Amino acid sequence: MLRQRVITAVLLLLVLLAALFAPVESAFGLLMAVIMAAAAWEWARLSGCQSGMCWASAALAAGACALMTSWGWHATASDGVRIFVSLASLAWLGLAPWLLRAGVPVWQRIPSPVRLVMGLFVLCAAWLAAVQLHGRFGVWYLLSVLALAWAADISAYFAGRAFGKRKLAPSISPGKSWAGVYGGVAGALLLALICSQLSVSNFHADIAARAGIPVLLVVVAALTAMSVVGDLVESLMKRSMGLKDSSQLLPGHGGVLDRIDALLPVLPLALTVTLWLA
Repeated sequence: MLRQRVITAVLLLLVLLAALFAPVESAFGLLMAVIMAAAAWEWARLSGCQSGMCWASAALAAGACALMTSWGWHATASDGVRIFVSLASLAWLGLAPWLLRAGVPVWQRIPSPVRLVMGLFVLCAAWLAAVQLHGRFGVWYLLSVLALAWAADISAYFAGRAFGKRKLAPSISPGKSWAGVYGGVAGALLLALICSQLSVSNFHADIAARAGIPVLLVVVAALTAMSVVGDLVESLMKRSMGLKDSSQLLPGHGGVLDRIDALLPVLPLALTVTLWLA
């Protein structure tokens, strides 16, 4: 199992890096569309849909990404882009905490079509934010946002293992602790401070230059908290459906949603902050 996990992780990393640094900019957008289509298929499964509707959801997600590309949303800071990612950010800030407070049983009380629309909305917003951050602001800018979530996750894991006695949300995700949250925030803040001093263009240096270090630290702490929210929302969906993983699409790693859940709120929120501080 460990060997399988390592091989899958290496292959995924190589594919991501190849798309990020590809001479053809559309390669990354295409890869992200494939990822979001797979995630939409899993989201439909976690919404209790049958096979046909799951495949339809994947097709709708891919089609929405293609449509936004045809509108030029992937490369311009139009009013449509601002409104779309801002609405997605508000939805994460307002609706996700309500969902978590309501608990696991609430997921199946929401009508299936509503759950599907929610999924397509947040996945398309994450796709748009990723391709915007990559295409308009640069590879390292996007990587600095991704690294924020990765640093928070790694720091949370070790802090939780060492000090995680007080559970964060035991009915949703028994493994998560408040110590993990604090450790994740600390790790992300440390990364932000380091990146803010680098000369290469990145999210942290950009926010620090525009608004100052104190604002950067507040923004990073908020984004880290929302990465935890994204993780918990997916855990709530899986627990509601009695599943351990969103799928088995990634050998040894579960499903696509299991790998990107923390990024779903972080990406649109990071782009929203970047656009409105411009």
